[in-house]
Amino acid sequence: MTIPLLTILGRMTLAFLAAVGSVTAFAFKAIRQGLQPPYYRRQILRQIMEIGYYSLPVVGLTAIFTGMVLALQSYTGFARFSAESAIPNVVVVSLTRELGPVLAALMVAGRVGAAMAAEIGTMRVTEQIDALTTLSTDPFKYLVVPRLIAGVLTLPFLVLIADIIGVFGGFLVGVYKLDFNDAAYLRNTLDFLQFQDVYSGLVKAAVFGFLITLMGCYHGYTSRGGAQGVGMATTNAVVSASILILTFNYFITEAFFAR
Repeated sequence: MTIPLLTILGRMTLAFLAAVGSVTAFAFKAIRQGLQPPYYRRQILRQIMEIGYYSLPVVGLTAIFTGMVLALQSYTGFARFSAESAIPNVVVVSLTRELGPVLAALMVAGRVGAAMAAEIGTMRVTEQIDALTTLSTDPFKYLVVPRLIAGVLTLPFLVLIADIIGVFGGFLVGVYKLDFNDAAYLRNTLDFLQFQDVYSGLVKAAVFGFLITLMGCYHGYTSRGGAQGVGMATTNAVVSASILILTFNYFITEAFFAR
């Protein structure tokens, strides 16, 4: 009984290490290709529109309701200690440091990561990627690098907008639901906010943008097995990107705020 169990564990460990090695090699190749010309500018602009502009509605809705709920929940807790004046501080710090980058990245991963994996996976199983090679076009340079560049450039802007909308949502609840003075609420928000809070969130956003596009491109580029393989690639892209976002969120937070 022990030997079959060890065999299964060994196979799972080897499969996990092989997957990590494959993703790492893919990432290093993407970075190396991204640092070398030529660049397909039209593809980069197209991906910026796909990742950034078309993700604004879902990110904006997520941010505003997150800010509103955060203000309500903070009031419920702080009212027990007569510390309601700290609500603007909690809302702005929570959004800029954590909730803005993480929730925006998870929304983009669900929308964009799946779309990338499906698009590139379909091109793989229908041999369109091989056709690019036949046309003397590097498929990695044409398909992967523009998406990675667009993800790294676009996510910080999305997160910055999400922070503003989320703080505005908290302001609406604080002023019109909890009877805060609007000038006092804004003053507390601006006085407590520090540059490091916003900066750390934008750094997280850039890393998350790279991870989302990397996972979408990797699972699509390596997909096999027709329509079923494309479906698995889409699912794996979203799940792996979400796990990496939460994992790297901890390590980046540790790097910025650990004492």
